[in-house]
Amino acid sequence: MELTLDTLLNTYVIPWGTKIVMALLVFIIGRWIAKALTRTLEKVMVKGSVDQMLVNFLSNIAYAALLAVVVLAALEQLGVNTTSALAILGAAGLAVGLALKDSLASFAAGVMLIIFRPFKLGDFVEAGGATGVVEEIRIFHTMLKTGDNREITMPNAQIYSGTIVNFSARKTRRIDLVIGIGYNDDIKKARDLIGQILEADTTVLKDPAPTIMLLELGESSVDFAVRPWVKSGDYWTTRAALLEAIKVTFDKQGISIPYPQRDIHMIQETAA
Repeated sequence: MELTLDTLLNTYVIPWGTKIVMALLVFIIGRWIAKALTRTLEKVMVKGSVDQMLVNFLSNIAYAALLAVVVLAALEQLGVNTTSALAILGAAGLAVGLALKDSLASFAAGVMLIIFRPFKLGDFVEAGGATGVVEEIRIFHTMLKTGDNREITMPNAQIYSGTIVNFSARKTRRIDLVIGIGYNDDIKKARDLIGQILEADTTVLKDPAPTIMLLELGESSVDFAVRPWVKSGDYWTTRAALLEAIKVTFDKQGISIPYPQRDIHMIQETAA
């Protein structure tokens, strides 16, 4: 068959041109609708007092899912067999999933961290073998800042599979100190001095009240358990201040803080 200009236009150019234009319209309009629905979802979640981190995550997931539907609809307009395309994408997705199983595990862990929220931004935590302040929670990893200003990037799977200790979750924390005095020192005097130090420190909370109890008769010392309560943000500064105040006061009042000691008895045997 002779390929004339009219035949070319009617057989190829106009039909395919129409399909391409329709596919572009479906894609453009569909993407606009996807963005509008995503913005609506964001507003609903914000009004429902949903955490902003969770809002951003769910919005991104929703937009990606809606955009995938739009792309499939556009491909339908081009005459592409989307069933075959989905089968190919599924097989490719399985292969990629097997290759990136560790990353997918971190993705799943990131979803769980965002939903169940064992910690939030700014919390001081111990997780995945590291300790620091949570700076950012991403889909695949979480960033911590240590006390000496180092940045730790940790896979979410490593965090979620282990124990998470959140030091900032509660408003108050208890300081546990073990203070030892010599066996020849006055126990009552030492207890009273520690009580005065706790009373004078304004960061030590009155409720719950601090406790001072005899913990153990150790090998080298008589040990007191000193347990005051403070606001979580005052923990380290108060702990250091109390230790310094106890040492200075004991020195002034003649209360010893003994070193580990061991008595050695030597028996000399005389030859028969």
